[in-house]
Amino acid sequence: MKPTLGILGGMGPLATVDFMRKVIDLTPATGDQDHIPMVVASIPQVPDRTAAILGSGESPLPAMLEGIRLLNQAAVDAVAIPCNTAHYWFDDLARESRAPILHIVDAACSVLKERTRGVGTVGFLGTTGMVKSGIYQRRIEAGGYACLTPDEADQEKLVMGGIYKIKAGDLAAARDLLEQAADGLRARGAGAIVLGCTEIPIVIADGGDVIDATLALAGACVRRFAAADAAA
Repeated sequence: MKPTLGILGGMGPLATVDFMRKVIDLTPATGDQDHIPMVVASIPQVPDRTAAILGSGESPLPAMLEGIRLLNQAAVDAVAIPCNTAHYWFDDLARESRAPILHIVDAACSVLKERTRGVGTVGFLGTTGMVKSGIYQRRIEAGGYACLTPDEADQEKLVMGGIYKIKAGDLAAARDLLEQAADGLRARGAGAIVLGCTEIPIVIADGGDVIDATLALAGACVRRFAAADAAA
């Protein structure tokens, strides 16, 4: 059997499906048999990642580790986690995973570097937990960019408000809120916008000045498995 991609998902369910669709869309295939086998541990009951980072909720790590154990049992060859905020616990998850875990932030920053020649300032949209963690900001700034995030009011009302609208299935309202947040960053000088929450690309598409971290991770997975096929 072809090498298998493991997916630790459910955070949220729509984001997991969106990631899988992007892997399928990016895979050069002429029939079913050309696609990457995927084993998915979709666990929507993983506690809220932002609440845990902010100290107001239980740790999601035990539930995520249970998902990693399921993927270990399935003997997957690599793991993707289509939730940016879950990468706060990346090192803990990587220690327990028998297969390498592809890092969504590294994938997004690689695409950012490829597509933004001449851009000096990058805006970041993600959960409050991811903003507070500084994971994206540090990697973006290490690439030679200045990094902007929404102010506290816009982060709560527009970004988190939009993310939770997606989780509730109200995509039209979510799109309006998140586009307002992106426009606010552009007005402050952002020449590119990184969508660093896997919910956001459900309503705002990659392209132009927008970098979709979900699509970047899917591309990294497809390239990895294509290289494995070529070496077989």
